[in-house]
Amino acid sequence: MSDHTPLALDRSRGDRLGLAEYRHDFRQRDEAVTGRHSWKFERRQHFQEQSSPSWEAFRRGKWEEALRLTGEGRKHWQSIAREDAERGSVFHRVRVVEEPLTPYMQWELHALRVQGESGLPVRVVDGRELRRLESAGPLPEVVVLGGEVLYEVVYTDDGFLDGGVRHTAPESIASWERFITRLYEEGEEIGSYFSRRVSHLPAPMTSQVADHH
Repeated sequence: MSDHTPLALDRSRGDRLGLAEYRHDFRQRDEAVTGRHSWKFERRQHFQEQSSPSWEAFRRGKWEEALRLTGEGRKHWQSIAREDAERGSVFHRVRVVEEPLTPYMQWELHALRVQGESGLPVRVVDGRELRRLESAGPLPEVVVLGGEVLYEVVYTDDGFLDGGVRHTAPESIASWERFITRLYEEGEEIGSYFSRRVSHLPAPMTSQVADHH
């Protein structure tokens, strides 16, 4: 990666959206995108999922049930992939991965494999490739929708979604879109990475997942 374009995002220059407002704004803008791709950069190695039966099964120590529930989402992801293709706006995801995998990452990579097999483009990037860009701390979680708006997705310290910061400055949007596109081009397909680094792993220890109930 040779792109040295500044990636710093000044939250004071964006619009801070609470959780409900963020979800509403994101959904409206995402549905309006046609003829232009969207990009997601996912950096953190642990999140807390909400409204995910598979995640809840995993937290209860039911690994096989968690994987079964993940697989049951295949038709849903296939439908989304078809809809994206019809409107000419494909949502590309770049997932940064650090090894050894956290329990969350091992669970999520199973879910991302299903999405990839369903027609949604997902590629993996080694976290070590980003070190030179993170002297001031980890890069933020970012989504760029159709080249029109950028969201810095905000999470609590525990990893719960907490809304986002909406940015509309063209230079920030263009910089991040170029950056994520380049990472995607250089990344490894989720299916290939999963086969090499995840498929053989034993079930992760749920005791390592912090209980936030």
